[in-house]
Amino acid sequence: MEIWLDSTAKPASSLPEGASRIWDGSASDVAEVALDDYRGQDEARSLVGVVNWILVRCSDWTMIPLENIVAAAAGSGTRVAAVISREMDLPGAAFALQHGVDAVLLPPESDSQDLWNAARKLTSKEGSDDAEKPSSQLSAATVTSVESGGVGERICVDLIERMSLGEGMAIGSSSTALCLVHGETLPSEYVPSRPFRVNAGAVHAYALMADNSTKYLSELNAGDKVAVVTTDGTRRSASIGRLKIERRPFLIVKFECDSVGGQIMTQQAETVRLVSPSGEAVSVTELQPGDQILVRVENSMRHIGQALHGEVNER
Repeated sequence: MEIWLDSTAKPASSLPEGASRIWDGSASDVAEVALDDYRGQDEARSLVGVVNWILVRCSDWTMIPLENIVAAAAGSGTRVAAVISREMDLPGAAFALQHGVDAVLLPPESDSQDLWNAARKLTSKEGSDDAEKPSSQLSAATVTSVESGGVGERICVDLIERMSLGEGMAIGSSSTALCLVHGETLPSEYVPSRPFRVNAGAVHAYALMADNSTKYLSELNAGDKVAVVTTDGTRRSASIGRLKIERRPFLIVKFECDSVGGQIMTQQAETVRLVSPSGEAVSVTELQPGDQILVRVENSMRHIGQALHGEVNER
């Protein structure tokens, strides 16, 4: 996705960082269309395959007409640019029909710094689509004990997309030793599957976020992006849609990995599963000392979720 600078109201002589074009109001390869009603949509569709670029401008931002034009232009050789003035409208344009527009036209950076930063972030992610996916090194840890943990507040993290078998979240009582908690993608004889959910554990636990920081489960909010981790350690980003907090009985699962000790407090329920080194999802109610589970171990301390060189002992 390209970034264009709109200079119709404030002339510009140089391109800001990340921008590829200055739009001064007219160009031989661009047809500008106002998407104010169905007539504008029909006009834009009529230009598909005729011009190189269609620049759509909405007086009142609407997604459906833009999606219709993106769909019509797919494979035609005509590319679509959209005028964006609010940061909240940027993801909708960038990911319309999972393809998105080919360019966004933004107001001068001096007036819209946050919008420009968000656009640059989106384009940098697109440029890394073919790069190696981020990963979290997972190791085999040995369970040393499974004990009752009392009753407390348990948090389920409900995502706005489904997980596959072998995916979950990295959770633990210590940020240096996080367990792979499997998503509720497996049905049981008692309840149906909830493939969007991770029964993450107690409110004090750490969760690995999409940007490799950690947050306490109690700090999470709808819209936050967490890391969804697979059994081979690769991870992707997913947004939280809802948090479900209820009082439930807990188990304390303690483990060791290469002399590093850790623990996780999970709800005492058959549907809460950790993952074995072979990739099997194992219910916490069936875990025994000597069993092995996958954990993410790192040799650093954390300050407000950010990894720092140093030592910390969390028990």
